[in-house]
Amino acid sequence: MALSEKLYALRKKSGLSQEQLAEQLNVSRQAISKWESGRSVPESDKLLAISQYFQVSLDYLMKEDVNSLPDSRRETVLRNAGRVKWAVGLLLCIGGIVCLILWGIAFLTNPAVSKEISDSSVIRLDGNSIFLLLCFAAVLFGAGLLLNHAAKK
Repeated sequence: MALSEKLYALRKKSGLSQEQLAEQLNVSRQAISKWESGRSVPESDKLLAISQYFQVSLDYLMKEDVNSLPDSRRETVLRNAGRVKWAVGLLLCIGGIVCLILWGIAFLTNPAVSKEISDSSVIRLDGNSIFLLLCFAAVLFGAGLLLNHAAKK
């Protein structure tokens, strides 16, 4: 919940009008209106006065914590975060697999590289090897995100 929403909720819970709260904080009613609409933010001394008046911490007023959101909004935020993780995991898996396929095609079409690798007993980390490792890492990381998402369902 944003500061503007928290301020509105605190004022309503206390049964105060914007005018009454403005008098308590020694500001104009328009200032309260701007704070509650999110068009402006109270200065630090007014934030302190708000926290003291409503007996809430400055952390509560300023931090937008998922756990402080209303249940329906918290579920939406968490669901959207899960969808993003799933999409990133899927893109990493598909991207890694496509890169591996392209690398394999390039490897097969260049017989000199194939012969060099089969004759060699030492694995060297060159550009091809690092690319291959990055592809495998993308696939594994993406699969981990997908499995994590599936486990939470």
